[in-house]
Amino acid sequence: MNRLAYYIPLVLLGILAVYFAAGLGRDPKSLESVLIDQKVPEFSLPPIAGSSKGLSNTDLKNQVVLVNVFGSWCVACRVEHPFLMDLKEKNIVPVYGIDWREPDRKAGPRWLKKYGDPYTLIGDDPISKGAIAFGVTGAPETFFVDKNGLIRYKHMGPITAQNWSRTLKPILERLRKE
Repeated sequence: MNRLAYYIPLVLLGILAVYFAAGLGRDPKSLESVLIDQKVPEFSLPPIAGSSKGLSNTDLKNQVVLVNVFGSWCVACRVEHPFLMDLKEKNIVPVYGIDWREPDRKAGPRWLKKYGDPYTLIGDDPISKGAIAFGVTGAPETFFVDKNGLIRYKHMGPITAQNWSRTLKPILERLRKE
């Protein structure tokens, strides 16, 4: 009976080790969204300063599009921005923007003027209406929306040439065929 008391903590430690090992093996960037294969929830965002039209869920229908959540304050957004500009220059896919939680309403437009504007339409989202519609957890996040207005894929972090060619481009090609 005394020996059993020594083995109980060892068994508990083994069980905890299995759970920790399973958790460490997961990719922290692959947080599944409950909105995958669901219609984009209704939202309507005003335009950013200097633009005449904002962004709403009705703008995201009848074609495959990317919706990119960004902010001028976001360092990773600056990393992905040249790639988004390249997508626009090559006319690969329309990119719609949600300018999220800017501390100054003019910061986003100034940032886009300085670095270029890759977006077809941009909505100003100071209180997270659009971000909540997409289930955003941080910036940048990018979503594929299909022709029917369904969210089909969520990408967390900056888009790079590497993750574009390995993951995102094949998804775009598949969605265009559907």
